[in-house]
Amino acid sequence: QVQLVESGGGLVQAGDSLRLSCAASGGTFSRYAMAWFRQAPGKERDFVAAISRSGGKLRYADSVKGRFTMSRDSAKNTVYLQMNSLSPGDTASYYCAAASWLLTDAVLTGRSQYSDWGQGTQVTVSS
Repeated sequence: QVQLVESGGGLVQAGDSLRLSCAASGGTFSRYAMAWFRQAPGKERDFVAAISRSGGKLRYADSVKGRFTMSRDSAKNTVYLQMNSLSPGDTASYYCAAASWLLTDAVLTGRSQYSDWGQGTQVTVSS
């Protein structure tokens, strides 16, 4: 089982940028498909971005496409979420997730497909 620790959240103004990090430990990082989800108060946890085990495949939610970029650094066992042009609608707790059951280099976008989750980091965007 992998442990995931998110960091990089904070309070920013509309139009600003943030970079979230998710450090993984306790597993073989290269075996994990990874993703970011977010959850606003009173809402469900929604898909934001996902990356395949190799890093060669990416998928984004329509609401963040063109503004957010996900990447992974195998040397640091870390995935990142670069968030640009933030708006109040991006305010949420952001969660990192990992899936180790894959045998292929696929991208997973479903919440139930991920077995390991971090504790989350809060992103608040003021107008």
